[in-house]
Amino acid sequence: MSSEILINSNPREIRVALMENQQVVELFIEHKANKGIAGNIYRGRVAKILPGMQVAFVDIGLEKAGFLYVGDIDTIDALGLEDEMDSPSPREEKEDGDGDDDGKFGKPDDEIRIQDILQEGQEILVQVAKNPLGGKGARITNYISLPGRYLVYMPTVNHISISRRIEDEDEKIRLKNLIGEIGNRGEGYIVRTAGQDATRADFESDLNFLHQLWGNLKKQSENLSAPQLVYEDLNLIFRSIRDLFTNETERLVIDSKSDFTKCVEFCSTYLPHLSEKIEQYKDPMPIFNHYGIEMDISRALGRTIWLKSGGYITIDQTEALVAIDVNTGKYVGRNDHEETILKTNLEAVKEFAYQIRLRNIGGIIIVDFIDMAKEESKEIVSAALKQALRADRSRSRILKISEFGLMEMTRKRVRESLMQTLCDPCDYCDGKGYIKGITPLCYEIVREIQRVGTDNITKKKIDIEVHPTVYDMLIEEESGFLEEMEKQNNSEITFQVNPKLHREKYKIATS
Repeated sequence: MSSEILINSNPREIRVALMENQQVVELFIEHKANKGIAGNIYRGRVAKILPGMQVAFVDIGLEKAGFLYVGDIDTIDALGLEDEMDSPSPREEKEDGDGDDDGKFGKPDDEIRIQDILQEGQEILVQVAKNPLGGKGARITNYISLPGRYLVYMPTVNHISISRRIEDEDEKIRLKNLIGEIGNRGEGYIVRTAGQDATRADFESDLNFLHQLWGNLKKQSENLSAPQLVYEDLNLIFRSIRDLFTNETERLVIDSKSDFTKCVEFCSTYLPHLSEKIEQYKDPMPIFNHYGIEMDISRALGRTIWLKSGGYITIDQTEALVAIDVNTGKYVGRNDHEETILKTNLEAVKEFAYQIRLRNIGGIIIVDFIDMAKEESKEIVSAALKQALRADRSRSRILKISEFGLMEMTRKRVRESLMQTLCDPCDYCDGKGYIKGITPLCYEIVREIQRVGTDNITKKKIDIEVHPTVYDMLIEEESGFLEEMEKQNNSEITFQVNPKLHREKYKIATS
């Protein structure tokens, strides 16, 4: 499927939108002050071992210790037995829907106990598999994986596998044989989706880079004392080029001039065939406003989504699971009751599959479909959902619809959902609901000032009414930007502080 990548980059944050059929399907946000750490490699120190849970907490220099499960430890490396073996023992890797690393390559062995392979105070090389979520520390693994353009390199795993998205059996055989020939014996590789139809030279270039990177990391880590960062993954812009920018991508559009230049240089060095597809956005209207993405983001934070037929779905995220309810709403159909229900459920399936991608909903998901009397109808809905999720890069597992009309599924979760990224627990309802966080809210106001300022150059005054906490953040963090906007648009920006105004609300008037 053809796609586009739109990037909004500024000194405060990076936002990346993956577009399919002119509709945003995935959204990635990275705040410069609070970057994700998934993929980073640390030299850590074992702080605590819990034999009853077979886990260890490893200090990697962050606020919360990392969480290391016994199945995520390379026992050969930890016990110092590598020199006594002809080659590393085979490991079972767990591949996600795109064939990319998910950081869990170990398989727990009932005979291996964590207290026998680790001890408190021991230093160990680990990689963050999942960012900290909520009050939990980062999920870490001792199985290192280094993603390249076409491959994921696993130096401690003796296994070669192919992305599940590559379905052609002849191509799978070709790729497996090719990597077996040019890869290091006893080490592991996953061919990514981008590796389909790639040449031997493409893979050799990737391998040379990844092998050299691993050698440098090992040498560097030996000279560091824990806890210490050894390797930091690419920022969101370059990860997007690496992971999302395929041959089917029609173009990548970015609004930052300096980042545009860096993207061209990056592609010229590593992906020269994609360089001509990179464009700089130069329109005065902010890029996400121009393409209607801001509206999609606002809609994705809502609880209720209306369907074209008049039905609707509600999405409620909790600590344990996500509950999705399907309702007929205003849709009453014509004659056949079962047909009305089936049509509503099928329409809900398409919207539901779209929303979980856009909102990045993961973990356990329970969908309460409208009750269907016929087993045939349930099978049609299940098949439609599986088909709708084929485009999703995150792996999911779906169970049959129960007699109560409930469907259970899981979707791989490696980063925070859109709501967790953009919202804070609500001060007004003691954490029972959510409102937008102050920082994203300030960025929203900044973008609105940009839009208003470029609407009509004759406007001289912009009055903004905000809550005191929002005003404090704007003055502390954005005063330089506000002064620049006044000069550029020959305007005056004034603030009114209103403590009675809801923190998430603001008013902008021009004169």
